Amino acid sequence: MSFNNKTIRWKIAILLCLASALSYIDRNTLAILAPTIQKELNWSDVDYANITALFVLSYTIMYAVSGRIIDRIGTRKGLAWSVGTWSLVSTLHAAASTIGQFSVARLFLGATESGNFPAGVKAISEWFPMKERALAIGIFTAGSSIGAAFAVPIVSFVALIWGWRMAFVVTGLLGFVWLVAWLRYYYLPGKHARITEEERKLILEEDQYADVDQTDSKSVSILKLLKKKESWGCFSARIFIDPVVYFLIFWIPKYLHDIHGFTLSEIGMSAWLPYAAMGVGTILGGWLPKLLIEKRNWSLNRARKVVMLSASLAIPVFCFFLSVKISPAIALMLISAIMFSHGLWSNITLPTEIYPKNVQATITGIGGTLGGLTSVVTQKLIGVSVGNHTYLPIFIFVGLAYLVTFLLVHLLIGKLGTVHKL
Repeated sequence: MSFNNKTIRWKIAILLCLASALSYIDRNTLAILAPTIQKELNWSDVDYANITALFVLSYTIMYAVSGRIIDRIGTRKGLAWSVGTWSLVSTLHAAASTIGQFSVARLFLGATESGNFPAGVKAISEWFPMKERALAIGIFTAGSSIGAAFAVPIVSFVALIWGWRMAFVVTGLLGFVWLVAWLRYYYLPGKHARITEEERKLILEEDQYADVDQTDSKSVSILKLLKKKESWGCFSARIFIDPVVYFLIFWIPKYLHDIHGFTLSEIGMSAWLPYAAMGVGTILGGWLPKLLIEKRNWSLNRARKVVMLSASLAIPVFCFFLSVKISPAIALMLISAIMFSHGLWSNITLPTEIYPKNVQATITGIGGTLGGLTSVVTQKLIGVSVGNHTYLPIFIFVGLAYLVTFLLVHLLIGKLGTVHKL
């Protein structure tokens, strides 16, 4: 990958996208193999739910800690440490044989993966002007969907040929390849050896959507951040939407197997589609507001909220049709539509549109922790619901979550694109 041109920031976004892809390949490997491992090791649905809840628990606890650490040690070191350690932990899943061993492996995988999103959001705020951040974060977060989509055929193929243990080894080793590229190429814009002066000025100067100085300053106390209602607007987008994300990531292959009879090979051939749809949605969730800003002269606030509201209104409709008797193909299309609409929301972009750069990882980390707490509870409830052979309560929650969140964001944050003094 060469950076000696005028668009280094977009190459950085691609590197971040790949990091997200790797994290979701590693965390999704177990989800894809769950029916196979359950059968071989005699797990119940509740056992599987408990294991996934441990991942969410450790991810939740360490999310805020990782965000604070990354704001202090910097994006380059922070993300390198996170990717390197989670890749090692992922490979160690291959040695697990009991529920306890898998539980420990998932506990450490959650802890080490927790640095990805705080570091990625901070990197975007360091490398992109305000009006480009939604698109850049869309590319970054699209990696989650890309990883989940590619994980399905890769993991299924490796498991069918060499067994499920080798699938953990293959997916885990990919992270070390990425690590070499990251350490070689990522530096701040002010210190990057290959950046042009034109691009440096574009990145560092504030645009028309920011009305205060964003120059990094001394560390801001967490208590001060927690007292601001705008912070809780950002947090609400994690508290209500993160449980939906965990359901979509951890349970959709199993939903297709349980309700519509998909086999492992059929999951490998078709279950990548919803994740690909979510990846397209995350990119469009950033590109559409940018287009509306540049072509129709809309404010960032109007452009983002129109896209968010449209997705919020569409998701309940898709969830309703999943509650009636439908064919497996229609179910796959509706799940894809829900995940596409989720991508349009771009919920983790919110902190970059209202706060200065020096608190991006902290705000993202706290939000991730709060969202993880609700997700730990919902993972347990999902396990009970699935154990009772019904997904209906889950899809009711999914249908309502985005509308509730949109209302809270509108009331608590107010205008997007105005950076608040701290």
